[in-house]
Amino acid sequence: MKILMITPYFPYPLVSGGQIRTYNLLKNLSSKHDITLAAFIRDESEKRHLEKLKSFCQKVIVFKRRKAWSPVNIGLSAITPYPFLVSIYFDPKVKRAIKNELENQNYDLIHAETFYVMPNIPQTNIPILLVEQVIEYLVYQRFVESLPAWAVLLKLLLLFDVAKIKRWEKYYWRKAKRLAAMSQEDKDFIQNLDSTLKVDVVANGVDIDFFEKIRKKKPANPTVLFVGNFKWLPNRDATKFLIEEIWPKIRTQIKNAKLSIVGRNPPKDILNLSSEDIRIEGDVDDIRSVYASGSVLLAPIRNGRGTKYKILEAMATRTPIVGTKLATEGIEIKNGQEAFVEETAQGLAGKTVKVLKNSNIGKQLAESAYFLVSKKYNWKIISAKLDKVYQEVGAS
Repeated sequence: MKILMITPYFPYPLVSGGQIRTYNLLKNLSSKHDITLAAFIRDESEKRHLEKLKSFCQKVIVFKRRKAWSPVNIGLSAITPYPFLVSIYFDPKVKRAIKNELENQNYDLIHAETFYVMPNIPQTNIPILLVEQVIEYLVYQRFVESLPAWAVLLKLLLLFDVAKIKRWEKYYWRKAKRLAAMSQEDKDFIQNLDSTLKVDVVANGVDIDFFEKIRKKKPANPTVLFVGNFKWLPNRDATKFLIEEIWPKIRTQIKNAKLSIVGRNPPKDILNLSSEDIRIEGDVDDIRSVYASGSVLLAPIRNGRGTKYKILEAMATRTPIVGTKLATEGIEIKNGQEAFVEETAQGLAGKTVKVLKNSNIGKQLAESAYFLVSKKYNWKIISAKLDKVYQEVGAS
């Protein structure tokens, strides 16, 4: 099949969940389909990675995205029905370029990764598969709800924008021929909002061969890990929850424990939380080294649906996991078998201490999790599921 894939990011280097996902899907599907990638870039320097994608794509088209807080984006969100998130990516020049591409090539399918690139797709009879990595309006709604009470005017303004995100997200769900969600929970949520929608589950995966090469080493001190990109708002919330409410309970029971927080783009308010027993790092050369030196991954995620790469990576590196239900969502983890699942600060701290104090418990969790991830969440299996959806949507 001839497929046009449109993404809101360039899928290399592999520094975010979306980039990891798209890169591995392209890598595994390139032998079965002729794929043209149309991707947004933030900076011209990203073009140096074009060669990394050309071996998987028939053609790569890049569009320069406006800076998020540009006057154009602010103006569009203020005077048009589009929310700020959509305004960042909507560009008449991009729409004309995609229209021209569709008119000059015989595409069988358009794969849109995230709903907010959809306004750039012109009216067409080519079937569209829309992949929702997360349900966006829920992420922003939770962020607004977490703002302090004194910010009432800001909250009202942002809630209006969230309402617009919800409206357009649902609108583009209906515009697509088919939807793909990251988890059964997301599928159920979408279909509860609109039972007429056809939704497949095409979960995230992990490169087992890459991650299993690490060799675990016992750290000098019991070390709790948190991993995540701080551009994703739920990771900021989880970090503050961890440091302010969970970590003191762990330290009370294990005096020499250390907390290692690793994630790209840490904002100043997160960096300011570092201390003698809390280390916060931005970029690392090889994320595998982080898992290699960690005793347990703690993921107190309270917002944001979809599969979390940190969980899959921990599973692939045989790192024991303690997390919330949202952290393990989309993965067939059974509480007490592949991970410990708790919701409260007390519960999360208690299970983390249990793993740190009993290495056999941690080892049992890690081995069960590795068996699960290697059998169900490697990219070859995930890509085969997507290929089946391609065949069904493209033939309709």
